[in-house]
Amino acid sequence: MKKINIDKTIIGEGYPCFIIAELSANHNGSIETAIETIRAAKRAGADCIKLQTYTADTITIDSDKDDFLIKGTIWGGKNLHKLYQEAYTPWEWHEELFKVAKEEGLVYFSSPFDKSAVDLLENLNVPAYKIASLEITDIPLIEYAASKGKPIIISTGIAEQEDIELAIDACKRVGNDDIVLLKCTTSYPAPIDEANMCMVKDLAERYNVISGLSDHTMGATVPIVATVFGAKVIEKHFILDRSIGGPDASFSMNEEEFTAMVKAVREAESAIGIVNYSLTEKQIEGKDFSRSLYVVEDIKEGEKFTEKNIRSIRPGYGMHPKYFKEVLGKKAAFNLEKGDALKWDYIIN
Repeated sequence: MKKINIDKTIIGEGYPCFIIAELSANHNGSIETAIETIRAAKRAGADCIKLQTYTADTITIDSDKDDFLIKGTIWGGKNLHKLYQEAYTPWEWHEELFKVAKEEGLVYFSSPFDKSAVDLLENLNVPAYKIASLEITDIPLIEYAASKGKPIIISTGIAEQEDIELAIDACKRVGNDDIVLLKCTTSYPAPIDEANMCMVKDLAERYNVISGLSDHTMGATVPIVATVFGAKVIEKHFILDRSIGGPDASFSMNEEEFTAMVKAVREAESAIGIVNYSLTEKQIEGKDFSRSLYVVEDIKEGEKFTEKNIRSIRPGYGMHPKYFKEVLGKKAAFNLEKGDALKWDYIIN
């Protein structure tokens, strides 16, 4: 069974789902908000807080050409450079935010968007790297991050099969086999009917990796379904309060919603259980209320058992109903009363 270790947290089959709260741009330019968001994520039951490490200039260029104008999304009409200027997490905050996460007992790492971001994160001793959906085609970046020998979590939002295989090959080429693939729908918010959660199971089986979900749908339904399909990592955008605004606010969960999601995921994990046909103590007790053979009319000694005077009824203290036909035509060993649970000792040929 595949498993990986991220900062002493084991992720894989037989271990609880690793739940990541994605901070993203939800600090809205305030380090105080970012710090409080991390603390709220801990209260909500997250296992990890994740940042995004880029600047407008490391992720794009400042250009007014039409190629750099966003179309067809919630950010439609904005210029890429201006959006990322608004959304980025200042690099000088990272050390302080990671310190707060550590104090709260949260695992922490980030999504780097270029090699300089990886270098920064290496200096801060992050225990893992997350490759964002839109960066899955950046093979040099994946290879560089993977070369640091830490687990690599990759979202597959825009990926075709070849893209996934190229990304996995990039990791393995530098000796890194600690790979997690997250099913993701790169749409903000994502329509629930495009979630395709059956792919969580397929990713794990097809590529022999740990799989999970990076979710942009509204609500907790998709994370719960992902859990049932074997997701071992779930990532969800987290915000203190959507009213503070920001580029990702509309599809992020607040503390109350995230708490409810975590509870639902944990309950789903408990409900999945294991393949086991033996009965629990409660189930054994429940058999007392199942059907069995009972005398339903007074029967005199020597009288034959018929479909009229014995029946399969509740409760379950009599003989198993499978013996019904075998008993018919046989005789009572002594007088029996209506309501007697039928036993072999009561029967003669």
